[in-house]
Amino acid sequence: MKRTHEIESCSGCIYRKLLFDKLDEAEHKIIDGARTELAFEKGEVLRKEGQKINSFMYLRKGLVKIYRTDKYGKDHILGISRPGEFISLLSIFSGSTYNYSVAALEETHVCDIRLPAIKNVIKTNPAFSLNLLNRISKISEDIINIQFELNQKQVRGRVAFVLLLLADRVFMKQEFKMPITRREVGEMITMTTENTIRTLSEFRKDGIIEISGKTIRIIDYQRLVNVAKNG
Repeated sequence: MKRTHEIESCSGCIYRKLLFDKLDEAEHKIIDGARTELAFEKGEVLRKEGQKINSFMYLRKGLVKIYRTDKYGKDHILGISRPGEFISLLSIFSGSTYNYSVAALEETHVCDIRLPAIKNVIKTNPAFSLNLLNRISKISEDIINIQFELNQKQVRGRVAFVLLLLADRVFMKQEFKMPITRREVGEMITMTTENTIRTLSEFRKDGIIEISGKTIRIIDYQRLVNVAKNG
């Protein structure tokens, strides 16, 4: 982790409208004075499950995985976040410590805002507070929906669902470099690494996808949708 300084002020940030558009100039100065820009390398942990909550983070660049670790030391990926998303909303008001971990899947830049500043603005700005609650609800619904969908499917349907999730919601294109390993895909769908690798190979043999190293290209999008729906 290292500190950076790429943004002159919050008022000029391209992500201002995502959450902070309801703030007046005085409130922007409060937030601006309480933020630190941080950069993480691939594999670095931004937040650790059980760590004390003292700040609020939003993702400016890169990709991160949100995961929990069970009593046997096995990780379970809950989701992947992309730039413009807020990666600590689910915990900052629910308790004193994080109930999940966040790790960088590639070089990642975040703005880290001290929690007292956020709470001060919440107390005086109802529109901002409502916007924040809407964001928390949306993130919670996404995680619940993803887990529900995965639980209804067999291994082929689960792998297809994850590929579509990456294509449609993370990269917004049908050719992308896998941000997670085959093992991590298995963690996300609660399947073994071997089952995940075998299923990806089946999709390749069936002409649904092409695999070149870590790059996946979806050749037959509709067939993949059908597998995700019926698998």
